[in-house]
Amino acid sequence: MPRVRPGAALVGGIFAVSTGAIFARLAVAPALVTAAYRVSLAVMVMAPFCLYFSRGAWVRISSRQILIGGAAGVFLALHFATWIASLDYTSVANSVVLVNTNPLWVGILSPLVTGERVHRLTAMGIALSLVGGVLIGFGDMSATGAALRGDLLAVAGGMCAAVYLMLGRNLRRHMPVSAYVLICYGSAAIVLWILVWLFRQPVSGFSSETWGAFLGMALIAQVIGHTSYNWALGWVTPGLVAVSLLGEPVCASIMAYYLFDEGITTLKLIGGLVILAAILLSAMGENRKKQ
Repeated sequence: MPRVRPGAALVGGIFAVSTGAIFARLAVAPALVTAAYRVSLAVMVMAPFCLYFSRGAWVRISSRQILIGGAAGVFLALHFATWIASLDYTSVANSVVLVNTNPLWVGILSPLVTGERVHRLTAMGIALSLVGGVLIGFGDMSATGAALRGDLLAVAGGMCAAVYLMLGRNLRRHMPVSAYVLICYGSAAIVLWILVWLFRQPVSGFSSETWGAFLGMALIAQVIGHTSYNWALGWVTPGLVAVSLLGEPVCASIMAYYLFDEGITTLKLIGGLVILAAILLSAMGENRKKQ
C-alpha cells in the first residue's frame, strides 16, 4: 500500500480536474488550441521531474508499452478536443455530466480491454452514477440546434476518456507514473499540435486572461488532476476511477453557478447527491474485490 491512499488522491484529483471546464470556458481560443496548450504546458512543467524519477525504469520499458502509452495519449487528445469543443455549444453542467458517462463505457469494455471483471457493487455504482448524471443534466438537455452538437461532442469525449483510462490501467501495473504520464501526455500534445496545424488554427494573439486560463488548465487540471488519477490507476480499477470522476459535475456546476451564473436546480442537487452515493458504492465494491 502506498504512503498516500489512492482514495485521497482521487478526492484531490476531483477538485483539481473540476477546474478544467471553468478554465476552458474562460479561454477565448479554438478548442484544439486550448487542448494543445493545456497538455503541452503540462508536459513542459513535468518533463524534468518525470525524467528524474523514472530514470531507472526506461531500460525495463518495452516498445509495446511505449506504443500502448502513445495510444492512450491519442485517446486523451481526442477526449480533450471533443470535450473542450462541447463547451462552445452547451452549458458547463451538461458538458461535464455527459463527458463523465465514461463509467458506462468502462463497465462495458473493461472485460475486453483489461480482462478485469466488474464487481457487483461497482456495477451498481456505475448504474447509479448514470442516474445521477441524467438528473443533473435533465433540466438543461436540448435535442435541437447547437446544444445537441455540444451534447454529442461531450459524449464522444466520455467514450475517448474511457479508453484512455483502461489503456492506462494496463500500463500502470508495470510502469511508474512518472514514465507513463510523460509518454501519454507527450503523445497527446503531439497529436493535438498536428491537428492544430492541419486545421490551421491560430496559436498566438490571445489575451492575458486566455494565457492565464491555459496555464491554469495545465498546472491544476492536468498536472495535479489527471496525474492524480493516473497514479491511482496503479492501485485501483479504471471503473472506480471513472466513477470518482463523476464528482467533477458537482464541483464544476457549483463553480459555474458563481462564475457564469449557471443555475443549480433541485434536480441537479439531487443528482449530485446520487453521484456521491455512487462513488461510495463503487469504493465498497473495490474493497470487496481486493478481499
